[in-house]
Amino acid sequence: MTSNAPATEDAHEAHHGHSHGHEAAHGTFKSYMIGFVLSVILTAIPFWLVMAGVFESSAVTAAWVMGLAAVQIVVHMIFFLHMNPRSEGGWTMMALIFTLLLVAIALAGSLWVMHHLNTNMMPMSPEMMKNMP
Repeated sequence: MTSNAPATEDAHEAHHGHSHGHEAAHGTFKSYMIGFVLSVILTAIPFWLVMAGVFESSAVTAAWVMGLAAVQIVVHMIFFLHMNPRSEGGWTMMALIFTLLLVAIALAGSLWVMHHLNTNMMPMSPEMMKNMP
């Protein structure tokens, strides 16, 4: 009697690159350290941009901070979640694309909400306060 179930792989074959299509990525110390250093840099740059007032326009600063946040999410997905186009038959790349789409929607929505909160709910100018009943 023959079975259509896939043959199981032993640990030796999977570890030494003789895998049969299940090429799940494994992190190394080097890849984790690269991801950590990139994460620290991608956190420090926006902090510096805001605290040092590098750009006169707050819109330009916000765009840079949001762009660097999106890059940091991709760095985390690649270096810590080990997403690449070969793993799991390409499904992890689809997950990456889906995540990027969701992040873009979340970032755009956050900017939209912050803009409207700033426009509609920030304190009035001193001249406007003088005219209050």
